[in-house]
Amino acid sequence: MTDFETVVHTLGDAGVDFVIVGGLAASIHGSARLTQDVDFVYARARSNIARLVAALKPYEPYLRGVPRGLPFDWSEETLERGLNFTLTTSVGDIDLLGEIIGGGRFEDLLPHCVVVELFGYRCRCLDLPGLIRTKRAAGRPKDLDVIAELEALLEERETGAEPETTDKR
Repeated sequence: MTDFETVVHTLGDAGVDFVIVGGLAASIHGSARLTQDVDFVYARARSNIARLVAALKPYEPYLRGVPRGLPFDWSEETLERGLNFTLTTSVGDIDLLGEIIGGGRFEDLLPHCVVVELFGYRCRCLDLPGLIRTKRAAGRPKDLDVIAELEALLEERETGAEPETTDKR
């Protein structure tokens, strides 16, 4: 399981510009589903990439699913040449996304963010409509499964309705 608090503190302390997306964003918005990793879209500016590389270096980032021992250079050059990275680290799994389908790059997501306090840090999180849009665009079975729950959460917020319960006490 990923140590979400350490990841958020690490990125926050380093001043990394990022937007939380994926399962953690769904949880922030009230989803009951658990996630095993943290997904975020990071700003691709050189200065931000430098902060990101320096921040995560102590946690030994390595490509997830790749056998240990194969060459992988965790560096600014690697991040600049690539875009999306699924990593395993000593604090858990992290998905670094330069862009996401249905949402775009960091700058494209900014108008669709809410600021949340998470582990003592103010973080950008993709808003609920944006999260639904990106999950639908991704089209993976695990994304499609959560859309109904996210849409119900959005409807509750928009109508001010309380969630339905089956508890008849």
